[in-house]
Amino acid sequence: MISSSWQCAQGRSEETVSGTPLAQAAVATPHQDLHSEQGALRGEHPGRSRNPVIKVADLAWLEFEKPDLDRAEVFARDFGFQIAARTESELWLRGTFAGPPCMVIRRGRTSRFIGPAFRAADRADLDRLARATGAAVRDADVPGGGKVVDLLDPSGFPVRVVHCAEHLPELPGQRPLLLNFGTDHRRTNVTQRPPREPSRIQRLGHVVLETRVFARALDWYLDTLGMIVSDFLFLDGQRGRGPTMAFIRCDLGSVPADHHTLAMHLGPGTGYVHSAYQVTDLDSIAAGGEYLNERGYRRSWGIGRHIQGSQLFDYWRDPDHFMLEHFADGDLFSCDLEPGWAPMSASGLAQWGPPVTRDFLGASPSPAKVREVLTALRGDNELDPARLLGLMKAMNS
Repeated sequence: MISSSWQCAQGRSEETVSGTPLAQAAVATPHQDLHSEQGALRGEHPGRSRNPVIKVADLAWLEFEKPDLDRAEVFARDFGFQIAARTESELWLRGTFAGPPCMVIRRGRTSRFIGPAFRAADRADLDRLARATGAAVRDADVPGGGKVVDLLDPSGFPVRVVHCAEHLPELPGQRPLLLNFGTDHRRTNVTQRPPREPSRIQRLGHVVLETRVFARALDWYLDTLGMIVSDFLFLDGQRGRGPTMAFIRCDLGSVPADHHTLAMHLGPGTGYVHSAYQVTDLDSIAAGGEYLNERGYRRSWGIGRHIQGSQLFDYWRDPDHFMLEHFADGDLFSCDLEPGWAPMSASGLAQWGPPVTRDFLGASPSPAKVREVLTALRGDNELDPARLLGLMKAMNS
């Protein structure tokens, strides 16, 4: 079945996006010299839906289950979260910015990611979404109350869309250091001594998911939640088969939004890859990383600066092996910037920093990984031997 997003690509080949015909995309597009060397070729995915059901405003929080909430709380504080609420069965984490919590961890038998919750721009959007999907609007189990619609994406992830009745108030945050640049001397007779303390999380930035049904899942988020693509990645020699990764942002019109709130890539598994949390600046990332290192936590990859999104990054593993990112200084795009297209490669993940690790790529061989690949190749999904070989080549390029 061809989704409405892909039909949109076929039907708009002669239309304009930001004033430029897609038919001329290979010649000149508004995104060139801004964030990508390549734009869409004629007939390729436009990266947005013509008529989405609603347009979500942001991620609200992420939901996990873990058997040991005490251990989860210790890591959360060391990583830089504040505690919004704690009961015997739930731990709600927040940042310093006003708004909803960043994460809820519920007590469960095993450690697992449940799914994301997105924030509706308006209460009426929940009614519109419920009518379009056949779901119900119910009370949200969130501090402060609110309403929620529960959905299931094509990958099988439970996805919530929420409208919170109350937002948490702002908390004191870390102040960015005052920097001197060349002859621009903003700080004199004052030293810089960033404290060795946790990076104080400001907010939830994005979540990255792996899926075996990338094209179907992508179109679902564009058609249902009104999200738009900032950048596509494709496999070397397989561009004609379509993208295999997308960095997706919220459509806030002329108001700039994070380069990606959600990123997805094709793979043999279906699950959580990592989530990212904004902190103040590079010193906050580095000093917070030293704090985590001194307490025995394991860095997965960093510190560096990404290409897609431009964020300064540092990745860590929590005691349950989930990967979390500190980031700062990310790109912000308004709705009129069209998607960039780039080949998928390990070396293309960063402008500078240490070489990407196998841990970050999830490329460490194991019996579980082999079973995952074999299951995917036998299943009804978008992974086939050519795609798998292309992904393996990208991880080593």
